[in-house]
Amino acid sequence: MLTTISADGTSVRAYDEGHGPAIVLLGPGLDDGTRCKKLAKILSKRFRVVRLHRRQYRLDLKTDPKLGGLPCTVADEVQDVLAVVRAIGEPVVLYGHSDGAVVALEALAASPSSFAGGVIFEPAAVIGPPLSGEGGQVLTQARAALAAGRPGKAIAIFTHGAVELPRWQAGLAGMAVALTPKYRRLVPCQLDSLEALEAARRRPARHAARPTGGDAQAGPRRRPESPQGGRPRHRDARRKGAALGRVRKPGIARSGWRPARPRPGG
Repeated sequence: MLTTISADGTSVRAYDEGHGPAIVLLGPGLDDGTRCKKLAKILSKRFRVVRLHRRQYRLDLKTDPKLGGLPCTVADEVQDVLAVVRAIGEPVVLYGHSDGAVVALEALAASPSSFAGGVIFEPAAVIGPPLSGEGGQVLTQARAALAAGRPGKAIAIFTHGAVELPRWQAGLAGMAVALTPKYRRLVPCQLDSLEALEAARRRPARHAARPTGGDAQAGPRRRPESPQGGRPRHRDARRKGAALGRVRKPGIARSGWRPARPRPGG
């Protein structure tokens, strides 16, 4: 386990495994630092792999772990990433998925020299209409469901309103989360993350004049990541990614990404 201190004095925790050039992984929503575990296991055969337990999803830092509120900002998480890079002591390749990809983009723009390159997969970058709906009704309704003791309903509202899954799929996602303690306890954090993404959207764009020598690779255009997946929707990384110097956005055929297929008899 790697531990260090962020710019504001907050402790930063990360799983640290393998040896070689360093890769830092920022997982997607509902992540306690373990959702990239399988990917890290593969990469750690050749690289040093550091998986952050992101501040946004640390219940020990929440004022109210059951309800969330007062989310940390994307900028706070960027400082956590930079603290980890300093602890590693050399430029790293930075990988981010979903809301973790937004943090990765901001980190790449904030300190280009800290990174050898970046891989940005399914970034939940809000560069159009707000994810939480006009007036923030999605977030308001989801927080009300959470306060009523219905975390599954809160996720159903989130995945339908923000991720735009059909209602029946959003309902299944909510049921799956409600029945899985690991995910259920992180629902307040997911809502906090949505609020932080909206706050980041309202900040003036500052990426255009910040090139870096690394490559950034955006995955296929998709909706923000949810526990049950979902059909593509979300804005890709091209707008912010233009700040990264050389940006490659491969199609699915070139990316190596393939949809999961059920095994015969499984």
